[in-house]
Amino acid sequence: MAGRHYLTLTEEERREMLMAIGVDSVEDLFDDVPQEVRFQGDMQLPPSLAEGEAYKHLSSLAGQNKNARECVSFLGGGVYDHFIPSVIKHITGRSEFYTSYTPYQPEVSQGVLQAIFEFQTMICQLTGMDVSNASLYDGATALAEGAIMACGATRRSRVLVSASVSPFYREVLKTYLNSRGIALDVAPMQEGKTDRESLEGFFQKDTAALILQQPNFFGMLEDMDGVADLAHSRGALLVVAADPLSLPLVKTPGEYGADIVAGDGQALGNPVSFGGPLLGFFAARQKLVRRMPGRIAGETVDREGNRGFVLTLQTREQHIRRERATSNICSNQALNALAAAAYMAAMGPAGMQEAAGLCLQKAAYAREQLTSMAGFDLAFPGTYFKEFPLKVPGEPKLINEKLLAHNILGGLDLGAYYPELKGAMLFCVTENRTREEIDTLVRVLEGWK
Repeated sequence: MAGRHYLTLTEEERREMLMAIGVDSVEDLFDDVPQEVRFQGDMQLPPSLAEGEAYKHLSSLAGQNKNARECVSFLGGGVYDHFIPSVIKHITGRSEFYTSYTPYQPEVSQGVLQAIFEFQTMICQLTGMDVSNASLYDGATALAEGAIMACGATRRSRVLVSASVSPFYREVLKTYLNSRGIALDVAPMQEGKTDRESLEGFFQKDTAALILQQPNFFGMLEDMDGVADLAHSRGALLVVAADPLSLPLVKTPGEYGADIVAGDGQALGNPVSFGGPLLGFFAARQKLVRRMPGRIAGETVDREGNRGFVLTLQTREQHIRRERATSNICSNQALNALAAAAYMAAMGPAGMQEAAGLCLQKAAYAREQLTSMAGFDLAFPGTYFKEFPLKVPGEPKLINEKLLAHNILGGLDLGAYYPELKGAMLFCVTENRTREEIDTLVRVLEGWK
């Protein structure tokens, strides 16, 4: 019966199989599922299709979607339409990379291990930190792991996060911390940035970490000077959620005293796809290395003195007692990290700085053109990177419907996440956008009532 589907077995063969596993019927296998949540009746599925027919049907369904290839995207909020050099798909498409699993055996995994090691090295250079891990699932979970690590390092059970940090990140933080009995406090913002004047008053004696985002969710640059000193004076660590592509232009977290840096590396050579898979990067000070979640690829030498790479410091629940593990993260986004490493290597420091500069300049041009129209006003004054919030005349949903009719993906409705910003939208302009595309956006919105 090996290799055969249950439905192709004879009645006698089915009975033999059920007897072998110790049940009387297939239904017995689902006894643990409560009756009230089981589907009752027939599913009314259409008849099966031949392979060619199924392909055509699925293609027609997929054709109902619009994507960033056929639309011009001004949508951000965490996932971005950035330039991806063509060399990346040729590297990530190599079978030895995209089919590889966890490199537990270094003697047969040197290529994957070296790729991870190089990724870690470049993340350290980009963030100004001492050590990096091999990656986590995405920016939100990486930030949550940073908060948990800070609690472990300080032996405290409270985290302070700014309201200007991504609401998506804060929801994941809430979920992660709640399950561990860690309290989450939210510091208010003023004019789209962390309210520095009231920030100190939100620290408590058991605050383990202060979490800020740079640039923040609205694309604004926060004033990070002195923030680390404030956190450290209260015995807390500074955890920063960073946009990696902004770092060639602004101070690195290491320069203003951050202890832990986390973020999403999707902007580094990974496509938008359907909002994933994403890539969480994670870096910290050397003193925290033994508390880092995930895995780390280290450089070593073999007994003949040749350079080699191994997994090291795997303080994960797979390898030690679960209650002593730094994290229950048991994997990393190796293929996405490879894409990020290839991107950083292909672009180089000058190329990444140019890409970041184009984001800055094109976003400024779009902001100037949009705010020149009646009813479109900047929600907050300040310095922006590639995103900016606009108060708009009318319902954001209706505006986006009009833009979509012109194959333009509009901005994010901020009212869904910040009630006080009802009627405001977050627009994103990356280096991929042309002047003609920005001007088209403005023309479509001209005269909007």
